[in-house]
Amino acid sequence: MHPMLNIAVRAARRAGSIINRAALDGSALAIRVKNVNDFVTQIDRAAEEAIIETVRRAYPDHAILAEESGSTAGARAEYCWVIDPLDGTTNFIHAFPQYCVSVAVQHRGATAHGVVYDPVRNELFTASKGRGAFVNDRRMRVSKCEKLKQALVGTGFPYKELSRVELYLRQLRTMMHSTAGVRRAGAAALDLAYVAAGRLDAFWEMGLSAWDMAAGALLIQEAGGLVGDLAGEQNYLESGDIAAASPKVFAQLLEALK
Repeated sequence: MHPMLNIAVRAARRAGSIINRAALDGSALAIRVKNVNDFVTQIDRAAEEAIIETVRRAYPDHAILAEESGSTAGARAEYCWVIDPLDGTTNFIHAFPQYCVSVAVQHRGATAHGVVYDPVRNELFTASKGRGAFVNDRRMRVSKCEKLKQALVGTGFPYKELSRVELYLRQLRTMMHSTAGVRRAGAAALDLAYVAAGRLDAFWEMGLSAWDMAAGALLIQEAGGLVGDLAGEQNYLESGDIAAASPKVFAQLLEALK
């Protein structure tokens, strides 16, 4: 395992321990509303602090982009850690067991390493560019599904960009008629990991942030899948709109989303 991936795993597991302790403790959460339908708790912040401390101890001169604390420059800005300490906060608040930690390492703007950790199931999804993708040390491959009509497709509601709800509803209506089923679990990074693991055949969502997508997108690519924006281009980390699928389904997914 690459040293940076090893640190990312250590950081994600440390954050996961904080999340699990809080889930078992049952104490009241201090919930703050960041935006419409967008929440943060003291657990998000504690988990993020643990990740950043772990990264800083190993790589004090790397830049960091984290959901709660924002962007922090580093002396060696060619490396940037992209962190979501708790993807699926609303699920966590309601004890709905679908949330995760996401940590990615970018080198000169390209994602080189990615970790998605599910603390509920103790599943660790990892990838390094050019070295394949793994779940709990077992090699992952995207599904062999060849037709969108047979595909189980994940999605997420554009809860922060309510102006695009009508567009999304048109997409959803089309996908409900064009696929074997649509699932909305509420943690995009984990949905992307499930595409990499072959549990979902495809996924699309609009209005995400880089920390929601960076690690999961690398997992899919290293597991043999394709990732792009809704036009199939590679600027999904900037646009926030993402589509991902097994190779045979990808073009059909994009066509349906038009």
